[in-house]
Amino acid sequence: MTQVDLSILIPARNEMFLNQTIDSILANRQADTEIIVVLDGQWPVEPVPDHNGLTLVYHPVSVGQRAATNEAARLARGRYVMKLDAHCSVGPGFDVIMLEDMRPEWTMVPAMHNLHAFDWVCQGCGVRTYQGPTPTACADCGKNDWERDILWRAKPSPYSTAMRFDRDLKFQYWSGYKKRQEGELVDTMSILGACWMLERDRYFELDICDEGHGSWGQQGTEVACKTWLSGGRLVCNKRTWFAHMFRTQGGDFGFPYSISGSDTRKARDYSQRLWKMDTPDELPAWDKAVHPLSWLIEKFAPVPDWELKRWGEAKRAAREVAEAPKEAASEDEAPAKSMKGIVYYTDNRLDPAIMAACQAQLERAGLPIVSVGLKPLNGFGQNITLDAERGALTMFRQIVAGLEALDAEIVFFAEHDVLYHPSHFEFEPERGDLFYYNNNLWKVDTETGRALFHYSNHTSQLCARRDLLLEHYRKRVAMVEADGFSRRMGYEPGTHGRAERVDDYKCDTWMSDQPNLDLRHGQNLTQTRWDKGQFRNQRYTKGWTVAEEVPNWGQTGGRMGELLESLR
Repeated sequence: MTQVDLSILIPARNEMFLNQTIDSILANRQADTEIIVVLDGQWPVEPVPDHNGLTLVYHPVSVGQRAATNEAARLARGRYVMKLDAHCSVGPGFDVIMLEDMRPEWTMVPAMHNLHAFDWVCQGCGVRTYQGPTPTACADCGKNDWERDILWRAKPSPYSTAMRFDRDLKFQYWSGYKKRQEGELVDTMSILGACWMLERDRYFELDICDEGHGSWGQQGTEVACKTWLSGGRLVCNKRTWFAHMFRTQGGDFGFPYSISGSDTRKARDYSQRLWKMDTPDELPAWDKAVHPLSWLIEKFAPVPDWELKRWGEAKRAAREVAEAPKEAASEDEAPAKSMKGIVYYTDNRLDPAIMAACQAQLERAGLPIVSVGLKPLNGFGQNITLDAERGALTMFRQIVAGLEALDAEIVFFAEHDVLYHPSHFEFEPERGDLFYYNNNLWKVDTETGRALFHYSNHTSQLCARRDLLLEHYRKRVAMVEADGFSRRMGYEPGTHGRAERVDDYKCDTWMSDQPNLDLRHGQNLTQTRWDKGQFRNQRYTKGWTVAEEVPNWGQTGGRMGELLESLR
C-alpha cells in the first residue's frame, strides 16, 4: 500500500454540504492528502463526483459516527489522519502547515471559525435570511419562494483556540484561557470533536474513537483526555484554520444523526466512568493513562467549574485543616473581600424544572451567590427571604437586600429564568461610574425552542461596582415607595434619559464570548416582542435574528426539555 502524507476521515450521513466540504479540501490541500468518506446509512443529498484521491464507502444501514470514522482510519494510507466533519471548510495549505509543525506524541487542531455556509434569499423581495431551516412565508413580502445562496466562507468572529470541559466533562469554550495563550502553537485543554489530527498508529494505540461511547458525543473530551493523560500534548495551530457549520436548528437543517437525550447521557456517563475516579490522585480507568485527571486540571489551573476537593478529597482537606496549627487573627485584620459575586432574585413562581436548570448552570460560575426569594431557597447560595408580594418594588427591594449582604466589589445580577454561560462572568467593569450590560443574549421560548437575538439591555445582564448599584437601587426604592412605579422610569439603570430616571449615571455594553439564554415561559415579569412590528422605534431591532439554534447551546427548537434536563 502506497503511503500518503495525510488521510482525512469524514463520516457522513445525509449531508447536504458534503460536496462543498470535499471541494474545500481539494482546493486548499498542498500535501499528498487523500480523502476517505464513509456514507453512513444514507447517500448525500447531492451526488459526489469522482476525484483523484477520494474514496467513498457506502453503508446501507448506519453503523454510527464513531464506527464510520474508525472504518475510514483502517482504510487510510497516510502516516497522519485527520477527522473532519462533513460540513466544514479549511484554510489554504492547511495540511502542509500542520504536518510541518507536527510531533509524534501530539494531537493537533487548527484554529476554528464558524462557517457561514449560505443565506436564504427571498425571490419575491430579495431579503436575505441567515442559514437555517427552509423559511416559511417572508415577513417582508409574504411570499414563500426561497433560494439558497451558497457563500461558504469563514466568519472572522468567533475565533476559537482555547476550549475545555466542565466538571461534568461537557465541552465548553474558554475565552479566559485564550488570553493566556502565547505564540502560534498553543496548548488547549480540550477541543471540539469536529476536526483533529494525529499519527495513524497513535490513533489506534490510543483507541481515540472508542465506540463504547455510542455513535456520538464526548468526542472532544475523549481526544483531549487520551492525548494529555497518555503523556502527549494537545496543540492548537494558529497558523491555519478550519470553519465549522453548526447545523443543529432542526427541521431540514438538523443534526444528520438521530441523537436523543438518553444517547447524550450514555456518552457522558461512559466518559465519566473512564476519567473521574474516587480521589484526584487515582489513575483513570483507561489503561493507557500515566497521569490522573487532576494532573490535567492543575496544568491549566485555574479552570472554571473545577475544584480538586471533589471525588472524596473533601474529607482529607477537612482533616488537614483540623490538624493545622491555629494562628490568632489580628483584631484589625478584616476578612478578604471576594472580587466578584452574584445577586440572584426570584418570585418563586417559576416552573421547578426551569429553576433547577438555571440554578445549576449559575453555580458553575464558581462565584459567591446571595439569593433573595419570596420563599426559602434552601441550599442555594446565602439565602434571604422577603415577606412580600411579587412586583416591581419588591424586585428592587430584593436587589437592595442582596447587595447589602454580598461581600464583593463587582456584582452580576442573575434572574431565576436565565441560563448564564460561564464566559458572562469573565467581564470586569473598567469604570466605577458606569452600568454595563451584556448584549450577547438570546430570548428562547421554552415551549417551541424558538430563539430571538437583537441588541438590547436587560437588568438580568447587568454588571457594575457594588457601591454604584447600592446607591442607585436605594434611591430607586425610595422613589417608588413615595410615588409608585411608572414604566417610564424603566428597569435598566443608565438607559433612560427621562425626568423619572433615578440618577444621571450612564451605561456601556459588552459581548461575552458565548451567549446567555433568557427563557420565555409565560410567567415573565415583562412580555416578549417576537415581531419587529411591535417596536415603535425600529432602532431597537438592530441585529434581529430568529433561529432554532444558539451558539454554544446548540439546537433549541423542539428540544428545550432535553436541554434543561441535561443542565440539572
